[in-house]
Amino acid sequence: MTEYGRGPGSEPWHPEDPLYGDQGWGGHQAAHGQGQGQGQYDGRQQPYPQDPYAQQGYPQDPYAQQQYPQDPYQQQPYGAPQDPYAQQPRQPQYDEGGWDTGQHAAMPYGAQQPYGNDAGGYHGQADHYGTPDAYPPPQPPGRRDQAPAQQPRQEQDWDPDAPQEETHPFFTGADEPADDRESGRRTRSRSREDDLDEYDDDPRDSRRGGGERRGKGKKKSRNGCACLGVAAVLVGGLGVVGYFGYSYFQSQFGEAPDYSGSGTGSVEVEIPEGAFGNEIANILKKAGVVKSADAFISAQNGNPKGKSLQAGVYLLKKEMSAESAVELMLDPKSQNALVIPEGTSAAGIYAAIDKRLDLKAGTTAGVAKTKAESLGLPDWADDDPRIKDPLEGFLFPAAYAVPKGSKPEDALKKMVTRANQEYGKLDLQENAKKLNLKSPLDVITVASLVQKEGKYKHDFDKVARVVYNRLKPDNSETVGRLEFDSTVNYIRAESTLDVGAVDDLRKIDDPYNTYNIKGLPLGPISNPGADALHSAINPADGPWYYFVSVTEDKTVFAVTNKEHERNREKYEENKADQ
Repeated sequence: MTEYGRGPGSEPWHPEDPLYGDQGWGGHQAAHGQGQGQGQYDGRQQPYPQDPYAQQGYPQDPYAQQQYPQDPYQQQPYGAPQDPYAQQPRQPQYDEGGWDTGQHAAMPYGAQQPYGNDAGGYHGQADHYGTPDAYPPPQPPGRRDQAPAQQPRQEQDWDPDAPQEETHPFFTGADEPADDRESGRRTRSRSREDDLDEYDDDPRDSRRGGGERRGKGKKKSRNGCACLGVAAVLVGGLGVVGYFGYSYFQSQFGEAPDYSGSGTGSVEVEIPEGAFGNEIANILKKAGVVKSADAFISAQNGNPKGKSLQAGVYLLKKEMSAESAVELMLDPKSQNALVIPEGTSAAGIYAAIDKRLDLKAGTTAGVAKTKAESLGLPDWADDDPRIKDPLEGFLFPAAYAVPKGSKPEDALKKMVTRANQEYGKLDLQENAKKLNLKSPLDVITVASLVQKEGKYKHDFDKVARVVYNRLKPDNSETVGRLEFDSTVNYIRAESTLDVGAVDDLRKIDDPYNTYNIKGLPLGPISNPGADALHSAINPADGPWYYFVSVTEDKTVFAVTNKEHERNREKYEENKADQ
């Protein structure tokens, strides 16, 4: 709103604001006591100075332009007292910088009348905007005419430039001299003073006449105990962290614990098949051979032959240095495994187990006879009761760990398991059909004959061919008979080259006597190795029916019996020269 003598702009809206209801010059005049002694209008004191030129007492022109209601947001000078309930007409101002709106001619003197008097107003209606109901009084009614008392200015209760006294023990120091405590600057606020109140002596106690605050010493005591507790926890935590940190550093970067020297006493250690370096190391540590697994692994990696350690039983010493343990395990003398040579018969294996376990002779053979079916034989193993030993051919030749105190069946089961593993690598069923054999067991039987008859590995393929050539029923040389001395030795449980005259051998009635029967013996006569198995499945091509070893390192093969007899004469000559 734009009025005479005023400029545009917002005005305070709250009645308690000193600028609320500013009335322009009229307000100033009221503030300075002007207009006193003026007449009453409708029983109420005129709140503005009377215009001497205004015509009084004449009837009001109903068509005269009325003064609009006072703008409640009109500003007045700051601090000027004014009756907030008085409605003052605006006097036209011409010399105060007001804006000329062109309404001066339409507003003659004396035609203006306050709008909102109780008895009048436009068309006789009461002006509710000029009553106390419109704007609640900021002061009681008895003090309406009085100027609102100016709020006394709150003075500062402390001098920011003056040195202040610090009362908290943390800043003053209980042990410091009083002069030093007095000289410290006071920098905390009132809220800070309240926060530290439970630790300090309240200065208000002296004003209230009170003495030392209750519980002060107790709180300080609790705080001291809490500090000690926290310190103890921190120290303990640092100790734990340090211990584990040192342990981790030692395990990762420190030297592994190790014994020194070559050890004392003796201990038998079994290394299972397929064990790796870390497994071997843990076994040795558990047996007391080395002090730590890390030390052994480090020594094994540092030895050029360390990776060649094999499964078996080793006779070692206790409390050996890791380096000494690796060197001793690489020495064949330390390997205390039970070694089963290729071509060894089941009877020979039983005797070796009895000797190894310090058992009575025949103990293992008895276990094999009674527990053969529980040792894991394959389904295609023949259960013919005429078979001399059902385990023959299934005790695979290798080195086995048979430690002292173990049971014979444990050793036998290891050998059968190894045989199943090796045979599983070969398709025995399919190879049997390819070779015109009846069953996989016949393949094992052929391999056992090759293993016993062939003296050298490079001859195994030819020996296998001789077997298959003699098994042909239409051959005119042997008429389907193998006639191998090895089968006679198996029957007799002997190992000799001079088995006797052929006529005498044919009289032996046994299903394993190849001088008497045609075809293969009833079952294997030995436990063949991998080379003999390979040759039995892959025989060489040739027309041979005979072979004989004329020297230690030479075996000769013949197609006819006449040629074979000449080779036998050479054998006899060489035998006589020895």
